[in-house]
Amino acid sequence: METGQPRHTPTVSVIIPAYNTAGMIAECIDSVLAQTYRDFELIVVNDGSPDTALLERALSPYRKQIRYVRQENLGPGGARNLGIRQATGKYIAFLDSDDKWLPDHLSVQMSMLLQDPSLDLVYADYVLVRDGKRVGHAFALEPQHPPVTFEKILTEGCTIGTSSTVAKRQALIDAGLFDERFRCCEDFDLWLRMSFHGAKISYHEGVQVLHRLAPESLSGNRYTMKCARIEVYKNTTRLPVSSAQRTLIDSVILKNEAECQTDLVKRHLHQKEYSKALHAAKLASLTKRNWKMRATVLGLRKLPGVFRWCHAAYERSLAIVHSIRRMGSAPNLQSTVMAARIDPGAPAERRSYRRLGA
Repeated sequence: METGQPRHTPTVSVIIPAYNTAGMIAECIDSVLAQTYRDFELIVVNDGSPDTALLERALSPYRKQIRYVRQENLGPGGARNLGIRQATGKYIAFLDSDDKWLPDHLSVQMSMLLQDPSLDLVYADYVLVRDGKRVGHAFALEPQHPPVTFEKILTEGCTIGTSSTVAKRQALIDAGLFDERFRCCEDFDLWLRMSFHGAKISYHEGVQVLHRLAPESLSGNRYTMKCARIEVYKNTTRLPVSSAQRTLIDSVILKNEAECQTDLVKRHLHQKEYSKALHAAKLASLTKRNWKMRATVLGLRKLPGVFRWCHAAYERSLAIVHSIRRMGSAPNLQSTVMAARIDPGAPAERRSYRRLGA
């Protein structure tokens, strides 16, 4: 495919990895081309996508406005790394191909970076969208606790959404880029390494991104995500961390291992694998020493069938409550976008709308 080339060296290189998102890529690109900040190049990386024919057809109208590159499938980290190496801008802005930016995203983020040259990376709040409806926003579900440090990122006191991130290209390179061994949580791993090595990170409280969620996640997806996080935590121990940092890393590993076992309890319970559910509950109870886990172990040991029925009823009631809350408090997506266009830089608490995780 013929691709457009920048006429000058841009300040920002926007990188979009594409894999099985041919049906969404046009909206994603349109959101970049609609930015009020114009000094950028746009690089789309086809990461060995199985829908390449459809993807290239969708990209055809943009061939003079993007740079398009292809590679064998290496995962999102590998795709972003290729984009970073191809980039000519001093700054890198990441956007996943199923997400969209609000029009002033780059303008707001670049203002922060240019006003404080010591900053290496900035990120922002983002709306969570499922089936075309807003279901929350990131900073409401995961409040930020500045300053952004290695320890805060490690314990999720500060959570960086990749599609809202703009960073100095050299800072990404100095940290070693994305670890291509990770197919999941590769971004989390990089933010940890960057912060550990002294990168200065900050954020903007305004909502700047629409993040599309996958259909309602089952415990298996949560389990996979948590297992990936555990591997990232273990990888972090290879850094020259202090004894206090090592203790903190060990604690978050234990916490996530307990959460993994809790997810396995739910999975095995749903499948009526009571002995496996009891084993997972016992392992989780070694860390999660609360009444719920004690009740789970007791119920699975004494009356597993009854406990399964009670748990299913409890889950259904929670789903109903959450659904009612969403309908009662969430404005529609169009009003969210319009509100952001009116005042994109307003603090989140002043907006009429209020999140990652698929």
